[in-house]
Amino acid sequence: MRFSVEKTESAARAGRLETDHGVIETPIFMPVGTQGSVKAVEQRELSELGAQIILGNTYHLSLRPGIDVLREMRGLHRFMNWDKPILTDSGGYQVFSLSDLRKVSSEGVTFKSHLDGSTHFFSPEKVVEIQRTIGSDIMMVLDECTPFPCEHDYAFRSNLLTVHWARQCLDAMRSVPARYDHHQSLFGIVQGSTYRDIRRESAKMLVDMEFEGYAIGGLAVGEPIEVMYEMTEFSAGLLPAEKPRYLMGVGTPENILESINRGIDMFDCVMPTRNGRNAMLFTRNGRLNLTNAVFKTEDIPVDAECNCYACRNFSRAYIRHLFMSKEILALQLASIHNLTFYLWLVGEARRRILSGDFLIWKKRILSQMQRTQSA
Repeated sequence: MRFSVEKTESAARAGRLETDHGVIETPIFMPVGTQGSVKAVEQRELSELGAQIILGNTYHLSLRPGIDVLREMRGLHRFMNWDKPILTDSGGYQVFSLSDLRKVSSEGVTFKSHLDGSTHFFSPEKVVEIQRTIGSDIMMVLDECTPFPCEHDYAFRSNLLTVHWARQCLDAMRSVPARYDHHQSLFGIVQGSTYRDIRRESAKMLVDMEFEGYAIGGLAVGEPIEVMYEMTEFSAGLLPAEKPRYLMGVGTPENILESINRGIDMFDCVMPTRNGRNAMLFTRNGRLNLTNAVFKTEDIPVDAECNCYACRNFSRAYIRHLFMSKEILALQLASIHNLTFYLWLVGEARRRILSGDFLIWKKRILSQMQRTQSA
């Protein structure tokens, strides 16, 4: 993997991330394909709307379809017919979100499957082995995502565990070869909740290990937005300028622009597809809740400036009708639109950084977006 920063404006960066499955122009948003599929959007559509990389989930893929299937099918790229880059998270977030179904120890995490209650153990070595079998271009270390709020002592001990696991993941990666004749990179994850001293130490120890890229985890879990931005900016400033920076699980369009302004290169979030499936659509002029009656006869596109398939071909009134009638097509059209918007947003941010007017544009577009139309 090769990463280069092409231009900066303040802390915002326009970069180029080269993998064996293609080039990723940053800043970039990664659609979430938890189980090898971005919900309601087929791979052909993902390519047409400009997705350059998608995200899969190690925990979910290990349970279904299972590692034996992925090994037999020679990895997730071939299995799902996706020839562009894939990033897989490590299952660490499930340590946080499935707290009633897991037990954490220094050796790893014992999970009870949310599907059938069966018990599974994820050690750092096992997580690397699974991701080798998946064949993702970017793998993540096993980490523990702390809740908010949490005590300093808990966050301190949790980060020591995350760093310990990161070192074991790195050792395992060096001893377990890639399976499918393409390079796989491993990213470390900075943790530390909202405590600067812990995040500083976390970043220092991870940077000393020389990962190919770094993620910032443990944010967007309930902390005030100002604190999230503060920790994002602080953590990004601790990481090498020549390595890609990934803010995990963030977030709203506003969050993404503010985080780009703080030096972040990569993002993922379920919001565009999940909100889309619930009739909440993002536009340059704010959010639309298409179930509102005001849209019943609006014979205009969701976003007149958007060139996605949904906006080119259908009215707000028709897509609202699909939602009210519980037609599956509504989920597809709304998801396509929202992903198109997110990818336009990061692409336009990149273009503005390259042209030198990102900060001016960001202020203007944030002002446009910060309202809900006909709420």
